[in-house]
Amino acid sequence: MSLQSLAATIEARKGADPESSWTAKLLAKGPEKAAQKFGEEAIEAIVEAIKGDRARLISEAADTLYHLLVMCAARDVTLGDIEAELERREGRSGLDEKAARS
Repeated sequence: MSLQSLAATIEARKGADPESSWTAKLLAKGPEKAAQKFGEEAIEAIVEAIKGDRARLISEAADTLYHLLVMCAARDVTLGDIEAELERREGRSGLDEKAARS
């Protein structure tokens, strides 16, 4: 599944019955719950990266990406919005980008 496909599925679940979809249930609980779940998954990915278990890291990274997109969808931020920001930064040094933020 591509990130575009995943984002489209999440968007489609926004209006779904929370009893029929984990995504709909998470979105129904609000942006704060979606952010909490993203944080939990990110920490789990960090733990697996430190432990060095490649298979578990892949699984947790997938969970993290999913929950990132759900969190963003809860605030009406689309994958397209994120891609546009990445394109804006393309070709610019990471050091320059960080300096421009301060």
